[in-house]
Amino acid sequence: MRIVQLVPTIGPGSGVAGVAWNLDREFRAMGIETETFTYATALRGRKPHRIPNDRIGYAIGVTRRMLWFFTVGTRRAKEFLAERPDAVSICHNDLMAGDIYVNHGIVAAAMRARGRFLWRMVRNPTHLFTFFRDLYRYRSRTHRAVVALCETEVATLRRTFGRVTPPVTVIPNGVDLDRFHPPNPQEREAARSEFRLEDDDRVALFVGHEFGRKGLDLVIESLVHAPSVLLMVVGGTSTTIEETQRQADAIGVAERVLFVGPRRDVPHLMAASDFFVLPSYYESSGLVYLEALACGLPVVGTPVGVVPEAVDDGASGFVVPPEPEVIGDRMERLAAAELAGWRLRAREQAVGHDWRRTAELYAELAARLNS
Repeated sequence: MRIVQLVPTIGPGSGVAGVAWNLDREFRAMGIETETFTYATALRGRKPHRIPNDRIGYAIGVTRRMLWFFTVGTRRAKEFLAERPDAVSICHNDLMAGDIYVNHGIVAAAMRARGRFLWRMVRNPTHLFTFFRDLYRYRSRTHRAVVALCETEVATLRRTFGRVTPPVTVIPNGVDLDRFHPPNPQEREAARSEFRLEDDDRVALFVGHEFGRKGLDLVIESLVHAPSVLLMVVGGTSTTIEETQRQADAIGVAERVLFVGPRRDVPHLMAASDFFVLPSYYESSGLVYLEALACGLPVVGTPVGVVPEAVDDGASGFVVPPEPEVIGDRMERLAAAELAGWRLRAREQAVGHDWRRTAELYAELAARLNS
């Protein structure tokens, strides 16, 4: 069997690119022939469209690239696949091609979860474009199967689009259990010393680029109800960090918030932390929750994505409503607890989500389609 993955970019790390990269690695280890078709493949040696650094230019550049990949890229992907009639193809985002489409997120669901749905959709034309593109995708026979990353997303798909023509299979994302692991004493000491943390400091870690969708505003407010907690914030842009700093200043918790900006060494930051908090308004999966659990961090998260399935409420973390008082209460409980048992249970929750098992489920689905 041969598998071709269609994905804008592929590489180690998080996000769609990281999912495709981990699947590619596992497919190869399983002896499956695998290829990828990316934005770079579609360019056929041409230089990529330039994306400016300023805010407006960046938005225009990203939109232009997405539209080009959707149109020209789709045509070239179909040509690529026609030359490989024996392959089963897995599409991750943008392209209207491929046997299996992996739902990595529903823009309309994310906008609805945050409120003022129509305003959020209309103010960004790409949101409307994405909605109607995916409405056609799910109601047509463009793909032979759809993969949802968790059980809750199946209901969200049908609630958003009304009808999904291809059969839907749930295949959860995996986690690299070697890269994300509970730190040994030396790793923890090195990580905490970087930030001059004392032994009795209790650190909650937040990781997310889109502060608004990820609920950082709720976490900042919750610190009022969690006076023992220090918060480390990973991600964001200069603008969103400044906005959040002003919020923290206004409610008097700024001295307990550390913004470290975008970082790639997330396991190192997890080694410095005591628990993980991410009260997202919407997640199609939430890979970072699994990464935190794999590092032995109890998770405080809202019931989105994999959280209801992966977090044992009261044992490996807490499943909470998007309410600052409740989030703060649960963080304060963890700050006062002996965390050794919590860490063991968190790691145990992640062990069942390794990438090999995920790749096997994709291979089984591909084999059924190929039979």
